[in-house]
Amino acid sequence: MIVDSHCHLDRLKLDAYEGDLSKAIAAARDAGVSQMLCIAIDRGNVPTVVDIARQYEGIYASVGIHPLDVADSPAAIDELLAMAQLDEKVVALGETGLDYYYTKDNVALQQESFIAHIEAAKQCRKPIIVHTREAKTDTIELLRAHSDPSVAGVMHCFTEDWAMAKQAIDLGFYISISGIVTFKNAEQVRDVASKVPFDRLLIETDSPYLAPVPHRGRPNEPKFVRDVAEFMAQLRGVSTEELAAMTTANFQRLFHLPS
Repeated sequence: MIVDSHCHLDRLKLDAYEGDLSKAIAAARDAGVSQMLCIAIDRGNVPTVVDIARQYEGIYASVGIHPLDVADSPAAIDELLAMAQLDEKVVALGETGLDYYYTKDNVALQQESFIAHIEAAKQCRKPIIVHTREAKTDTIELLRAHSDPSVAGVMHCFTEDWAMAKQAIDLGFYISISGIVTFKNAEQVRDVASKVPFDRLLIETDSPYLAPVPHRGRPNEPKFVRDVAEFMAQLRGVSTEELAAMTTANFQRLFHLPS
């Protein structure tokens, strides 16, 4: 049993499945993927993401506004709390965080939105999904100032260094590794992936982006999380079954799901 802890099911490329999402989900099931977390990135796709979670067993939703989608209107705490109550299958807030790689023109708005997600998470007791890129110091400082370790969340698709990962872990966060770990030039990601304590480790696809080797150049999809699991198992010196069981248990514990 494998979990894809971060995917964008509403954005999957479905040409191979005749445009039918249910067939892509069935393909993931056939690959042993039992649970998936479908992530919202803006106000417009929150209803779609929640509806997908409602329709399918083992699929859950996270709701929020990505730092690159903040625009001129950062999330408000009351707005996020309302999103969190849309359905019992909404188990997290986000994707939120800071991204200074693509733009530094709206840093203040990104930070305001990030803080709102953290504060809303504390109120509704649901973890946050954190995106961080070229914003290590500010990300950790805001988490340290505002987050609650008993709620915490996950640093998704982690690509920063071990020093940042360790600080996040000390704040109660999990570290999620994507297919990037299989890329030839991803030495830093592999270094982190080899050091994260097993009880704080998650795996993901971030599909339809970042397909792992040997699928690079193709649209990513949840069934490819098995390739991430197999690579990670070899890296950590355990069997794929052990790696899958540990990351599945972590997913269920973090998001308060039945085992």
